[in-house]
Amino acid sequence: MSDPLPPSELSRMIKARPLAGGTVVIEATAEERAALAVRFGLGAVEALRAEVALEQRPRAIRATGRLRAAIQQPCAISGEDFPVSIDEAVDLRFVEEGQKPIAEGDEIELKADDCDEIGFSGDMFDLGEAVAQTLGLAIDPYAEGPNADAVRKAAGIVQEGEQLGPLADLLAGLKKD
Repeated sequence: MSDPLPPSELSRMIKARPLAGGTVVIEATAEERAALAVRFGLGAVEALRAEVALEQRPRAIRATGRLRAAIQQPCAISGEDFPVSIDEAVDLRFVEEGQKPIAEGDEIELKADDCDEIGFSGDMFDLGEAVAQTLGLAIDPYAEGPNADAVRKAAGIVQEGEQLGPLADLLAGLKKD
């Protein structure tokens, strides 16, 4: 038996039946932003807003819109936080669990639309958690801040195409001539 999932930092439960449709605006509170920053290892989530249109489709609920966020992300090189703006499309399908029974050993062919399916059970789904996951996927884990080059140079880290040391100095002198 698996442990239940912890509650989402950005829970927004939406009633699936009957689906009201229309656009849902999710704006994270200060407490939710602080919890999301901890979850994703960020210095801060300064703003997070998503506008998502919901549409009933056969066997699924389609959620499309935009997520915009302002975060303080640690530089992959220096570890110093720097500001990052995120503007990400949201395109999800919420599918009631159990709709697609799969027999053991069956092959599954995924289409592009299948990759962003989120299962739910009961008569509600958590649109807020889906937005939180979209934020997490939009964060570049290798993002470099403005001081990354200075930190590399101070540490003596050679970048691609760059050469350091006495031989490099000699070769650089020859190029100038």
